[in-house]
Amino acid sequence: MNQTITLIKNYYAAFNAGDMDTFLNLLTDDVIHDINQGAREVGKDAFRAFMDRMNGAYKEELVDMVIMASEDGKRAAAEFVVLGEYLRTDEGLPEAHGQKYRLPAGAFFDVRDGKVARITNYYNLQDWIDQVSKG
Repeated sequence: MNQTITLIKNYYAAFNAGDMDTFLNLLTDDVIHDINQGAREVGKDAFRAFMDRMNGAYKEELVDMVIMASEDGKRAAAEFVVLGEYLRTDEGLPEAHGQKYRLPAGAFFDVRDGKVARITNYYNLQDWIDQVSKG
């Protein structure tokens, strides 16, 4: 359990630092990524491409992190707040012009061999749209 909590802390620390090499090295090669209100993608290459798109359109920092793990360390969850700035218009979403947002979010994980094998992200998309539409 403690190793899994440390893994997830390291995962988000790498995200916040913009250290994509470390971030991606914490994933299994066959990682499953369930995108919020979107499709399921499989594999580290797909996840890397997703992060490249996200990092081009958004600047985000995750704060107020709470991480929980099952006793066997095979599953974990995190709840946090996303402090973000919308930098470049993402297809199908409102036009970007530097709007700032604060968004509660969460994620669920499967862990295998000390790495993240599945991540499912959740946030309220309508809340985000409302925030960036006012900015």
